[in-house]
Amino acid sequence: MTAETFDLDAAELGTAGHPLDDPVRESLRGVHHRFAHWVGRVGRYDPAVARFVGHPPVLDERDWADLAELLGPGGGTGLRGDGHVPPPDWTVVREMASVQMEGSGLRVAPDPAAEVLTAADIPEILELIARTEPGPFLPRTIEMGTYLGLRVDGRLVAMAGERLHPRGWTEISAVCTDAGFRGHGLASRLVRAVGAVIRERGETPFLHAVAHNTTAISLYETLGFTLRKRSKLTFVQVPDPRPDNRRTAGPRPAPAPR
Repeated sequence: MTAETFDLDAAELGTAGHPLDDPVRESLRGVHHRFAHWVGRVGRYDPAVARFVGHPPVLDERDWADLAELLGPGGGTGLRGDGHVPPPDWTVVREMASVQMEGSGLRVAPDPAAEVLTAADIPEILELIARTEPGPFLPRTIEMGTYLGLRVDGRLVAMAGERLHPRGWTEISAVCTDAGFRGHGLASRLVRAVGAVIRERGETPFLHAVAHNTTAISLYETLGFTLRKRSKLTFVQVPDPRPDNRRTAGPRPAPAPR
């Protein structure tokens, strides 16, 4: 793999739009460059950190070949946007609608009870993630930004943190509360607290949600988030020509953000 190389042509640089139009590549070019692996115009995060791939809005033949090199045989990922037509030997696993919400109107508030989570908390974080399933979270995802947690009797019961980081913006993600502690406003407190950390840097929060998760979307709207755009995630898988690819296939396509 040709890692840590990036070839963005001048035409694409000249037509760059809003940072949130391409939040993965914006993050990998900037704040998260240390996690980046590039082949041509396609970039991915270190697979121990996140499963996201950044790609042009329209992938040409070379882009598909570069994506296959990055993912490896049997590897999968989610592509943002409409109209992706992979090569004939690829598999389209599923499609999913998502929304992107911007938080310029988020009413932020630091929370004295929220603690900054560290690498020492990863086992507890992963247990909470497994119980609540807020979306993809890997052993090194915590390195993407600040994660805050709330504890009850010493037990981690709710968390939220920072994920994608395009210029001027930071994504709030991994918002989750243990089932036994829902209905007490813990998620709202944490979203506001993470938002306060983001605003202190002079940046604006944003987030993603699966379109059918209307409960979460309604919560975010009450906190001051507004819909920026609707999108579609197309999960694709690279062909695996190896003889016993059922046992040797690469990672499953990345789960959708919530």
